Amino acid sequence: MSTPFGLDLGNNNSVLAVARNRGIDVVVNEVSNRSTPSMVGFGPRNRYLGESGKTKQTSNVKNTVENLKRIIGLNFKDPDFDIEGKFFNSKLVQLKNGKVGVKVNFGGKTHTFSATQLTAMLIDKVKHTVQQEIKSTVTDVCLAVPVWYSEEQRYNIADAARIAGLNPVRIVNDATAAAVSYGVFKSDLPGPKEKPRIVSLVDIGHSTYTCSVIAFRQGEMKVLGTSYDKHFGGRDFDRAITEHFADQFKDKYKIDIRQNAKAYNRILCAAEKLKKVLSANTTAPFSVESVMDDIDVSSQLSREELEELVKPLLKRVTDPISKSLSQANLTVNDIEFVEIIGGTTRIPILKKSISDAFGKPLSSTLNQDEAVAKGAAFICAIHSPTLRVKPFKFEDINPYSVSYTWDKQVEDEDHLEVFPANSSYPSTKLITLHRTGDFYMKATYTDTSKLPRGTPATIAKWKLTGVNVPKGQDFVPVKIKLRCDPSGLHIIESAYTLEDITVREPVPLPEDAPEDAEPQFKEVIKTVKKDTLGITAETFALNPVELNDLIEKENELTNQDKLVAETEDRKNTLEEYIYTLRAKLDNEYSDFASDAEKKKLKEMLATTEDWLYDDGDDSTKAKYIAKYEELASLGNIIRGRYLAKEEEKRQKLRANQEASRMDDIAEKLAAQRKAQASSDEGSEDNDENMDLD
Repeated sequence: MSTPFGLDLGNNNSVLAVARNRGIDVVVNEVSNRSTPSMVGFGPRNRYLGESGKTKQTSNVKNTVENLKRIIGLNFKDPDFDIEGKFFNSKLVQLKNGKVGVKVNFGGKTHTFSATQLTAMLIDKVKHTVQQEIKSTVTDVCLAVPVWYSEEQRYNIADAARIAGLNPVRIVNDATAAAVSYGVFKSDLPGPKEKPRIVSLVDIGHSTYTCSVIAFRQGEMKVLGTSYDKHFGGRDFDRAITEHFADQFKDKYKIDIRQNAKAYNRILCAAEKLKKVLSANTTAPFSVESVMDDIDVSSQLSREELEELVKPLLKRVTDPISKSLSQANLTVNDIEFVEIIGGTTRIPILKKSISDAFGKPLSSTLNQDEAVAKGAAFICAIHSPTLRVKPFKFEDINPYSVSYTWDKQVEDEDHLEVFPANSSYPSTKLITLHRTGDFYMKATYTDTSKLPRGTPATIAKWKLTGVNVPKGQDFVPVKIKLRCDPSGLHIIESAYTLEDITVREPVPLPEDAPEDAEPQFKEVIKTVKKDTLGITAETFALNPVELNDLIEKENELTNQDKLVAETEDRKNTLEEYIYTLRAKLDNEYSDFASDAEKKKLKEMLATTEDWLYDDGDDSTKAKYIAKYEELASLGNIIRGRYLAKEEEKRQKLRANQEASRMDDIAEKLAAQRKAQASSDEGSEDNDENMDLD
């Protein structure tokens, strides 16, 4: 049975949660952290994913890719590319399909990977982390993504999950997932027929700022409005601090960290830590050793100086708030609570700016780092056929109007706005068209001027086949079921032709009709389903051939990583065995080996050690195993003698302890018998005295 899995794929860190044990648990990674760095690195032989990618980042900066969620589905010529490019040390390139890819050096060769592939690598890593932790399989996942993700990006992230061997049961907006956490675990919400509680959820993470207005009742919630600033987050604060020190160090130490990617990255990482320290302190020191040219740098920064550096960012705080309220047709006075999540909302001046914009104090009843992942895990559990969860209904909102167009075959309209802006989803609409034969349909955004820059106007295309027009008719009615599914994807769920048939229906008899009156019938024309149409979709999803190719490549890379890890483990085992056996040979094993055996084994150990640090430094798993077994063939004989002697000692000690225990028992029994005998003699004396009396 698969365990429901929720993934908050963050730009800086990802959080993993599962539904089990009648609750939602956050899964810790291999170093017991509750979040995993969203990084993919490439080395001479294997990949560095998650924590290992973060560890290797400073020394492997050009081949470490982060900010994955920002480039998935991004066009190379998109206006946002210039903004995103500033946050990358690895080389971004244009792929054949016009999308952004990353060129890295891996295994001594140059490789180019798409953003979808890189994201799949990270998802595959966290999938294995979950499986190792919960000791269970994981197949279904609910992925939380930014509100501003386009239909194309949602398909891309779903493809990444499939490449990683997961079934994406739902793609959910991260703010909506966090709101589900709030709605499910809050026990004081209004009843189903009461006025809903209006809550504004402000989420500011590493790269994105989202504000949602949500109405809550017991067992349900509805998103009323959502707005965002996709270029506002913790990384902008980090960069502001880094740029400040870059200017300072240029004057103070005569070094320009902007010209050295490793140096800039080290200052950027230190700036992130400094930002966190200043959230709790008014001033903090700043120092980094050997930044570049063997120069150590040091300085300090106060909270006031930080607030001055980020003033341009703070001016943008109110915009998403006012837009989300406008979309919901509400004012700040209608908001009852303001919930904040996301690590960046811990910055004091930012919290104050948000509070001032709403004119009320902020609430942080949700876990700021884990609320999204927990909500996603609960949503995944809803889709599980094997789990029973607390009933909870939730609806999201369409930010943009979507229209469907079709071939104009007869004199009727050739387009229709089906899902208006601000309408809720999931949602289903039925339309009827008059068709003369097979036809095409297309879903597009109604008003392209309101779309984010670079968003494709066309969402999907379909070819509908199997339209048979009866003889004597010019056209046939076709009923089409259009749907905006729970993941926000626009699809054609079904389509079929209609036909009119004549049926006989009984006519009700008058009340005074005799009992033996014959029933009357009338002929009625009814419209019924005739032929189901074939639907061929053309979406942003990978076709089956491409998907299978990428799945095979990911499996190959995973197996390669596993082999490298196992080889390294065998190498370490061999090295440890050499030093351990050598030390024991001169100590506890000394009396159990002849001089000839000691000499031979020491020579073998020295030879293997020389090989290990020379030709064997980069050998194969099988070779390390063979070398280990060669040493163990003699070492285990000596160890066996030692263990046999130790076992003999333990048995002798155990026998002595058992004999001692039996002696103690015998003494106690003897003492008891003696005491009983004395007691019996005393009783006889008393009896005699009684007789004399």
